[in-house]
Amino acid sequence: MTNSSQKTPLPEKLNVWLPFLLSVVAALGIMIGFKLQDNLRPASKPSVFPITGKQEVGKIEEILRFVETRYVEEVDREKIVEDIINEVLQNLDPHSSYIPAEELQSINESLEGSFDGIGVQFLIINDTILVVSPVAGGPSEQLGIRAGDKIVSINDTTVAGIGITNPDIMAQLRGKKGTEVKIGIMRGHNPEIIPYNIVRDKIPDFSIDVNYMIDSETGYVKISRFSGTTYEEFMTAVEKMNKAGMKNLVIDLRQNPGGYLQAATKIAGQLFNEERLLVYTEGKTQRRNEYESTGRNFYDIDEVAVLLDEGSASASEILAGAVQDSDRGTIIGRRSFGKGLVQEQYDLSDGSALRLTVARYFTPSGRSIQKPYKDKGAGAYDNDISERMKGGELSSQDSVKLSDSTKYYTDEGRVVYGGGGIMPDIFIPLDTTLNIPYFAKSSQYILEFVYEYLDGNREQFSKYESPQQFIKEFNVSDKLLKQFTDFVAQKGVKKDRKGLKKSKTLLSNRIKAFIARDLFKSEGFYRVMNKDDKVYEKAVQVINKAVKAKTQANR
Repeated sequence: MTNSSQKTPLPEKLNVWLPFLLSVVAALGIMIGFKLQDNLRPASKPSVFPITGKQEVGKIEEILRFVETRYVEEVDREKIVEDIINEVLQNLDPHSSYIPAEELQSINESLEGSFDGIGVQFLIINDTILVVSPVAGGPSEQLGIRAGDKIVSINDTTVAGIGITNPDIMAQLRGKKGTEVKIGIMRGHNPEIIPYNIVRDKIPDFSIDVNYMIDSETGYVKISRFSGTTYEEFMTAVEKMNKAGMKNLVIDLRQNPGGYLQAATKIAGQLFNEERLLVYTEGKTQRRNEYESTGRNFYDIDEVAVLLDEGSASASEILAGAVQDSDRGTIIGRRSFGKGLVQEQYDLSDGSALRLTVARYFTPSGRSIQKPYKDKGAGAYDNDISERMKGGELSSQDSVKLSDSTKYYTDEGRVVYGGGGIMPDIFIPLDTTLNIPYFAKSSQYILEFVYEYLDGNREQFSKYESPQQFIKEFNVSDKLLKQFTDFVAQKGVKKDRKGLKKSKTLLSNRIKAFIARDLFKSEGFYRVMNKDDKVYEKAVQVINKAVKAKTQANR
């Protein structure tokens, strides 16, 4: 089972699948950073306080004993110890972290790319569990569970209308492979509950949201994070598109918080047909470690465009930095997050773990893209994206302020800078429509509206056999848009004629996209959303221009 609310931190107009939920994902990704997948030190069992001086260890233990035995009230020693650890790590850097045992499994599963469960993506809407999509090939899909179904009972216990939370749902639906769970489903307006006995299985947690051919020669792939299976997913996608005639590639890394370093370098290596430095890491106790392409790429890819925004971090920035410094492709969008610190994971004796920053990474030109964190404090670091928005950076490239004015040079001699993320080669501002109050308030109800609408009108969509046909033939009518505005008015969103006029195109596009998602899953959703995406459109233009110039030069 996957929780679709785990995918998305900052709402982004066109590259966010569930925009009002994805903030959870970005925050999680930035916290876990990335570890060196094949180069981790042997798992060690350090003490809770790995301090070399016996006097310091004794002092901490002595204080804890005094607190336990003499403090005026009862205290939780374990909580005090965890608070001390967190305080220590927060004073080091923003990405060193302590992970309690009860959280470690779910975090590791996100990075490893699979877990045991029933295989549904869900949301909680009106205190009801709504199936957004069954995972392809999973046990739920095989039994016939559909998008739009409502889970109203689990193991004969009612779960609708009781204030159930995401962790509660995941605890009940996830479980060891081979075990069984009973769920009750309500479908459409039929009050009859459909019972299902589902045997849990290994569920893939895909890190590539979608891939498809934009035209006869250009492919598109959206990577949501870099997990243990991302490289294999990427190669499968490229193989599929290569058979369809792909020569050029758009790689969408917007809102991708990172993950495994080597997943990013392996993908970057497939873009080069010669040995080339992609990134290197270096720290106090770690000598320079270089990651290079092998020159043995499996498919010929001509033009490349990489899409970035302020939610693209760590491994995303590694891939983009390798492409930019080598002049291998064009970076399009907005300045990336700015995370250039490397973490390693150490498992602790009680089942918890320490993720400790052990090195910095540097792009091939030698720049560190880590944004400042020591002088501004944790609060300022965490609020950096909000400050960028307030300062106008997301609307104007002239408002961008980097902390490092040192000039670095790409292979072709272009000047690039470090000190706060990857600056795109082509800047595309954030759509100001997103800031219109009416859109911001009403858009959060689009998914709920779409599923209610489809419950009573599903038959009329059976004629669409492909996302391309749907996009071409279906449009959101004024009548349907009015149904939506009436729906959100019932939810407490006051009607706003001017606000609706300004956001009509965007609202219509999103309604259409979520209908397409129900009909054709991720491909339908992204094909619709990308139709009105300025960053995506610019990438297609840049690639077509480069192809045309190369063709003319070869005549």
